[in-house]
This record gives sequence, structure tokens and C-alpha cells, in this order.
Amino acid sequence: MEKALDALRIRESKIPLVIGGQRLSGTGARALYCPHDHARTLGMVEQADERMAFTAVQAAVGAQADWAAMSLDERAAIFLRAAELLAGPWRQILNAATMVGQSKTAHQAEIDSACELIDFLRFNVAFAERLQQMQPLSSNGVLNRLDYRPLEGFVYAVTPFNFTAIGGNLPCAPALMGNTVVWKPAFSASLSNYLILELLEAAGLPPGVINFVPGNSASVSAAVLSSPDFAGLHFTGSTAVFDGLWQQVAQNLPGYRTYPRLIGETGGKDFVLAHASAEPQALSVALLRGAFEYQGQKCSAASRAYIPASLWPRVKEALLDDIATVRMGDVADFRTFMGALIDHKAYERVMRYIDHAPNQGSTVLAGGRGDDRIGYFVEPTVIEASDPKAATMEEEIFGPVLSVYVYPDARWDEILSLVNQTSPYSLTGAVFANDRRAINEAAAALRFAAGNFYVNDKPTGAVVGQQPFGGARRSGTNDKAGSILNLQRWVSPRTVKETWVPAGHYVYPSMSDAQ
Repeated sequence: MEKALDALRIRESKIPLVIGGQRLSGTGARALYCPHDHARTLGMVEQADERMAFTAVQAAVGAQADWAAMSLDERAAIFLRAAELLAGPWRQILNAATMVGQSKTAHQAEIDSACELIDFLRFNVAFAERLQQMQPLSSNGVLNRLDYRPLEGFVYAVTPFNFTAIGGNLPCAPALMGNTVVWKPAFSASLSNYLILELLEAAGLPPGVINFVPGNSASVSAAVLSSPDFAGLHFTGSTAVFDGLWQQVAQNLPGYRTYPRLIGETGGKDFVLAHASAEPQALSVALLRGAFEYQGQKCSAASRAYIPASLWPRVKEALLDDIATVRMGDVADFRTFMGALIDHKAYERVMRYIDHAPNQGSTVLAGGRGDDRIGYFVEPTVIEASDPKAATMEEEIFGPVLSVYVYPDARWDEILSLVNQTSPYSLTGAVFANDRRAINEAAAALRFAAGNFYVNDKPTGAVVGQQPFGGARRSGTNDKAGSILNLQRWVSPRTVKETWVPAGHYVYPSMSDAQ
């Protein structure tokens, strides 16, 4: 990894558009900077406009027939080979790009851009094979089967900055099922995402199957969503952006050849609820890791906590003691626990929430300071809220800010209702308790409050094949990335019935003369 980081340090990457397998220039190039050292330029990213996005749509449509005609085994071989390449010679290249481009520590990069993406590639193949095996019954004289066709058109993949693995999975999952894709990566993740495309090409992905179009989001989306061949959206990002894309699709609906599939994972205001029977040290560690790993820039990050008064003094002491030892800085130093926020816009947003907190009667117990002179650094911040409806308890911040509401132990039933009703989101949540009755009560009361629910564990770190990820309410469509539930959304099944001996006469037995 050190060698890979050194190699990136001495070169500046040129990241083109890739349309129909061709490297193309856009309307201009935009400089990509390192979040924890924003004086360092990582590369120049070509920018697509509406015209180039439309060209990508044409390339995807043109490649669809040949790609869909390939068997699942042939398509799967490409993605399985990509997984092997990533597990071997490409591993540290992609890890290093994620570290410098998205300010992930060595540990966070490894579990994301290596482990999780490898898992997505391998498990998706296994799930696709299982889906193909789901066939209907055949009665005597009849053969029934399901033909799992790709969607009739192309898929638009819009991917986020915070997970390289999601950047790879959102275009790859539909492609595995026979769809062709126009991929709009987050600008901040352009370096790692472009390397994923190169990885897929090295594994044998044909030209035009996945078309890489960084650029202005509004311009690219306007061109893509206006095409009559638009058949699906695979999205991870903010709720507001997903709402906007959904509304565009609705406006264009009469012009599409088919009703598009809209699959999205959006925002979160993820909770940790502690019962009086919880183990304080385990709770403290879960809060620190859940809230501050990758600077809280996970849609699953612990953002609001509800802790009983009897437990809070011990949890508070352990949590603040540990926070005082957290190393923040350059992720090339492997001792670092926290890097920088992704850009200046994110830095300003997070600092506004922290600075405004005292105005709502909240107390900053730890952190609270930011420094953007070298990188976009914000200290791990713990806020004790006197009002459970304070902004930092209700609104998504997407930064290293944990808000804690301390409740009287006897108000357990009321707190269950409060946790369920406070946020419009429903992505992840956790309950900490040793009392099994309390665990059961929380699981029942919060059944719809989180798509991924954890018992005595932090609400982050879902593993492909173990905890299919996704939430409902304002957190998305809950189509569970990394599972068969997601893959079945990218096929349009056709029922085929074959009769061995067709009927030779139209008359039914009941129509004969009555005796």
C-alpha cells in the first residue's frame, strides 16, 4: 500500500470520459484535489455535457443486443475475473486511490474498495445464479420456465463519493443481469471510480456495456432521463437529489418505452438506543466507531444516541477519554483514525450545525472545532442535547457529529416512540441492552425505523451476503444492495409455456350431449 501511495504521489492522473470503449475529452477538465491536503492536485477530470451524455446513451443502447445475448455464465466470468484481479494485483492501487481521493484511512479503504467490492462482484454472481434457478412448476404435458430478460433499454447509475464499492456495484449489478449502463460517478470519487472501469476492462468487459460520464449532474441527468430508452435508475446519494431525479422521470414518463425501475438508497439519521441494562464500555466503543469512522460520512453512521441517565456518566467518561486519543490527519499515516471531510462545502455545512448547536440549548462536550487550512478537518464532536427535537438530533449532518439525548430510565416506553418518530429516515439503527425483554420491545417498536437493525453492535459495517443493506421511508426504496432482492429488479421476466401435445379440437367434455 505504501508503494501504491507513493506511485500516486508522483503522478497526476488524467480521467477521461469513456463512451463505447473510447477515451474522450469533454467540454473541459476539472481539477480534483486531495481532501486532507487540498493544495495537492490528484488529476484532471473531463466533464461531460448533455451532448456527450446523449452519446453515452447511444453507446449503451447500441451495445445492449450483443451483451444481452451473452449467457449469464459468460457475463459472470468477466465480473469474477475482475474480483480476482482486485483481490490480487489491483488491490492496493484501488485502496490507495480511495485513500488519497476520498480521505479514507488504510483500514476503511481496505474494507471498502477491496473487501466489499470483491464481495459485491462474487456474491452478485451467486445470487444471479440462484435467481435463474427460481423456475415455475410444470404439469404433465407442459414445460414452464422463466426467461430472465434484461430491462428493455439502459440503466443510469448515479454513484456517491463515500464508498468506492458502491461506485462499482451500482453499474455492475445491472450489467451482470444483461443491461447496459450509463455511469455518472461523484466527482470526488472520480479517481477510484475510473480505476474500477479500467479494472473491468482488464477483466474483459466489452465496449459500451458501462459508459463512464463524469460531469455536471444536472446536464448529464437531463440528457439521460430524456431518452425514450431509459429503463432504470440505480442511485445512492442524497434524498433531495433522488427526489429530483424521480420527479424528472415522472415528467418524462409518457415518452419512455417502458416503466423505468427506480432503485435508490438515500439519507439517514441513524440511531443508537441504549437500555439501562446495556454494557457501558461496549456502548462507548460502538458510539465512537459508529459515529466517527470515515468522519461520519457514512449514510449508516451513528448520528443520534439515546442513553439512560443511570448509564450516561460512565459512557460519557469512557467516550470522551477515547476521543481525546483519536488521531486525525493524513491517511498515509496508518496510525490515523480520521481523515478529512470530502470538500469545503461539506466542511462548511458540518461547522454550521456545530456552531448553531448552543443556540438550541445543546452543549458541546468534545471536539467542536474545525481547521480547513490544509485539509477539511473537523474534530470528532459530541453534543449533549437538552431538546430531543434539536436540529442535530433530527437532521442529517453527514459529518463527525454525535448528538446524545439523556433520558430518565423510567421513560423507556416513551423513548421508543420518540426514536421512531423523530427522523423521516429509516436506514440503520441499533439497540444496546442485556435485558432480552428490552431487546424484544425495541425490535417491535422500531420495526419500521431501520432497514438494517443491530443488537449490541454499531449501526455501520453491513457485510455483503450477511446484512443486505438498505432502508425505507425517506432513506430509499430498500432494494437491498448485495442481495438477490436487488438483482431481481434488473430483470424483466418472461413466462414461457411449451405444450407437448396441443389440443386437436375446441370442444370441452362438458359440452357433450347430456344423458
